[in-house]
This record gives sequence, structure tokens and C-alpha cells, in this order.
Amino acid sequence: MTLSTEILTRSPLLDADELEGEIGNIISRTRRGPVLREVSESHDRPLPKGPMPDYVEHREGVNQVGKLSAEAVVREYDAAVKEIEALGAELTEAARKCEAMVAGVHATVSEIKELAANYREEGKRYFLQIEDCSLMTSEVRTVCETLKKKIAAGSNLAA
Repeated sequence: MTLSTEILTRSPLLDADELEGEIGNIISRTRRGPVLREVSESHDRPLPKGPMPDYVEHREGVNQVGKLSAEAVVREYDAAVKEIEALGAELTEAARKCEAMVAGVHATVSEIKELAANYREEGKRYFLQIEDCSLMTSEVRTVCETLKKKIAAGSNLAA
């Protein structure tokens, strides 16, 4: 007796006769042919109902299987076309929003340019005011100096 046979015979969970029977069943099933299993259709969408698209029609002589297959394919393509068209509509809407945003940006840039021009003019006005004040102050000093000299000259004559 081998070690594996000894383990199998001692195991309370495995009955050697039962195991041998199951193996025999598996072998006999594989000799009979493949077992057909039910295919899960969880990934498939139901076929669209209603009339076929206008751009196709059945030709004479095509059997029922061919017609159904062609209809299924064209309906899948038509469903994809509708999704593509919906994407196009979404992109058009996004482009419209972008254009509106760009127009808003151009208006803002225009306002910024106007604001910058106004600041430039205001800066020029302050510049000229300061220079005018400076010229006036210089003129006042000159007049004061001249007056001081005249007053000093008049005091020197009187003394």
C-alpha cells in the first residue's frame, strides 16, 4: 500500500469507492461529448425593437436566419450611430460653451486694456500735477529770493 492510498483510506471525508465512482462518471461524460452549458447573457443588451432603419431593406431570396442576423447587425450599428450622434451633440454643446467663454474672455481683455489705458492717463495726470507743483514751488522760491534781496538792499540803503 502506498502512502497516498493509505491517506485516502484513512480520511473520514473521502470514501475511495465514492471517489472512484465520481472519476468514472467524469470520464463517461467526456466520452459522450461536451456538456452544453447555459450562456449567461448578462453582458448582452436586448435587441432594439421596432422597425429597421430606413437605409436598409431585405433582399429577395435571403432566408430567415440571414434576415435576422442582418437585422441584428444593422441594429447594433444603428445603436452605435445614435451614440456617436449623441456624442457629436455633446461636443457641439461643449464647443458652444467654449465659444461663449472665449467671447467672455475677449470682453474681459478689452475691459482690462481700457482699465490699463485709464491708469496710464491717471498716472500721466499725476505726473504733470507734481511737475506743475514743483515748477510753482521753484518759481515761489525764486520770487522769495528776489524779494529778500530787494528787502536786504533797501535795508542797507536806509542804514
